[in-house]
Amino acid sequence: MVNSTMVTEFLLMGFAELLELRFLHALLFLLMYLATLLGNLLIVSATTLDQSLHTPMYFFLRNLSILDVCYISVTVPKACVNSLTDNRAISVAGCAAQIFLVFWLAVTELLFLTVMAHDRYVAICQPLHYPVIMNHQFCVWTTLVSLLSGLIHAGVHTGNTFRLSFCQSNMVHQFFCDIPSLLRISCSDTFSNELLILISAMGVGGGCFIFIIMSYSRIFSTVLKFQSREQGKAFSTCVPHILVVSIFLSSGSYVYVRRSASSDTILDMIFSVFYSIVPPLLNPIIYSLRNKQVKEAVRKIVSRKF
Repeated sequence: MVNSTMVTEFLLMGFAELLELRFLHALLFLLMYLATLLGNLLIVSATTLDQSLHTPMYFFLRNLSILDVCYISVTVPKACVNSLTDNRAISVAGCAAQIFLVFWLAVTELLFLTVMAHDRYVAICQPLHYPVIMNHQFCVWTTLVSLLSGLIHAGVHTGNTFRLSFCQSNMVHQFFCDIPSLLRISCSDTFSNELLILISAMGVGGGCFIFIIMSYSRIFSTVLKFQSREQGKAFSTCVPHILVVSIFLSSGSYVYVRRSASSDTILDMIFSVFYSIVPPLLNPIIYSLRNKQVKEAVRKIVSRKF
C-alpha cells in the first residue's frame, strides 16, 4: 500500500484570482441567474394561469422552465458565493450531490428538448392527428420517463465516479463539480469511467440529436410547401431551437467526451458555461417569449401585479 492522504473535501477553481475580477465574475453570473429565474418563472406562471395555454406544447414548455430553474440553481449560486468570499471548499458529499443533480437535470433537459421537437413535428406535419398523438397521457408518461431516465444515468455515473480514490490533489479545475475534473485528479484507473461516459454520450446525446435533426428536417420539408410568409415564421422558430440544442450538445461533448488528461482547464470552464448556464438563459427567449400567446399571457400577469 502506498502511503497517501485521502481527500475529505474538494477546492473548486475560480475564473480569476484578483478581488475585482472575482467580483465582476460573481456579478455577471448573478445577473444571468436572475434573468434566467425571471424568464422561466414568467413562463411557468403564464402557462399555468392562462387556460388557453393548457396544451401539450405549453405543458412541455412549463416543464422545461421548471427544469431550467433547478438546473442553473445547482451551480451558479455556489459559484457566486465562492467568487465573493474566496472560500472554494466543497465537501465530498456536496460534490457528489452537485454531480448527481447536474447530470440528472442535463440528461432530462436533453430528453425534454427531444420530445418538444417531436411535438412540433406532429403539430406541423400531422396536424389532424395532433390531439390523438399528443394526448395528456402521452405528455405525462414522456415527462416521467425522461425524469426517470435522467435519474438512472445520474445515479450510475455518480456512483461510478465516487468509487474511485482521490489521493493526488483536491483541486477541481472547474467552477462546479463535474465528472471530467474529478477523473483528472483521481489516482485510480479511470478507463471504465471514460468508456461509460462515451457510451452514454453516443447513446443518449447522439440518439437525441439524430432524432431532433430528423424531426426538424421533416418539418422543413413540409414547411417548404407553405406560402413564403408561413415559411419565414416556421424557420424563425425552428432554427433557434436547433441552435440551442447544438450549443448544449457540442459544449457538453467537448468537456465530457475528450480524455480528461488532455483537457484544457480554461476551455473546459468556458464550455461548461455554454452547457450549464446558456441553455436555461436562452430557452425562455427562444421557446416562449417570442410567442404571441405567451407574450400576451405574460402581459396580463404583469398588468395584474402592477
